[in-house]
Amino acid sequence: MKKNRRALGAIATGALAAGTLMTVGGTAPATAAPAGTAAACSLRLGSVTPGGDHTLQTITAAPSASVRRLGPMNLYPDGQAHLPTSVRTELVVPAGEQRTGLVALGARMYGTSYITDGTGTSVVPGTVKQTLVGGGWDELHKYVELSRYSVAGFSRSNVYSLINQFTDGLIARWTVTPSGWKYYTTFGGFGSVKTMTLIGQGRAYDTFLATTNGGALYTVQVPTGSGKPVVTKIRTSTWQSFETLIAEKCGNYGTLLLGIDKDTGAGYLYAVSHANGAATVIKGLGKVPTTFPAADSYFRYYTAGTQLTGA
Repeated sequence: MKKNRRALGAIATGALAAGTLMTVGGTAPATAAPAGTAAACSLRLGSVTPGGDHTLQTITAAPSASVRRLGPMNLYPDGQAHLPTSVRTELVVPAGEQRTGLVALGARMYGTSYITDGTGTSVVPGTVKQTLVGGGWDELHKYVELSRYSVAGFSRSNVYSLINQFTDGLIARWTVTPSGWKYYTTFGGFGSVKTMTLIGQGRAYDTFLATTNGGALYTVQVPTGSGKPVVTKIRTSTWQSFETLIAEKCGNYGTLLLGIDKDTGAGYLYAVSHANGAATVIKGLGKVPTTFPAADSYFRYYTAGTQLTGA
């Protein structure tokens, strides 16, 4: 994949070249649909409510939306939970699943897990666990994600955060080890990024789709070791409406992308081909027939072992 290795400050300064435009919430450009955009593609959307509850709703590429299920309830104190990561799920015997992720409660980050019963909306008593990671997770943090990647004989876990500093915007990266979070590294030049979502995982990198306040859409490939992120332009405008992006694997190398506009409560679905700069195919699938409460913090449920391959 050809990449534009321009300075990281390009996002912050808004130095954009001409590119194909797409109207958010409107008509998609007349381009071929990426492979794997059949209606079978779907994502399990979760959220944390102001009351500390989890929700679950299945969104399909049709687009369609199942009934939003509330529960488990009262997992967290009222008004405290924010910055949830994607939640990993694993089936348990005889029924239900174990769900594991990260969430900030006030200014403290916790590793959380619980096991559901057969209903999926209640927990098995005694299975809710919250492990303190550390403090400092205040309103300057705009986004956080935990990426787990494994292949035969190799595994890694990295946490990322988009931090809105006073004079700059940073992407922070940690490596998660059995003894804690280590090797804290920051990358500058991301002051105008509005939101991000993970779309690609590899042995030595994670790749995010990122929107700017001015409406541009980029990929940001962050190495898990040495080196600096590679920033690549996808589109130049019209993506500023979304406060939240949620991505799920669709086909071998595609992405089902949900953009949530919290000002209107609307969500729009897109089928995105394997990321390839301005040549990336983006097909608008339409408005999702449901409302997304603005006060919720959204995340993705995914099956353990799933690797994102959109970039």
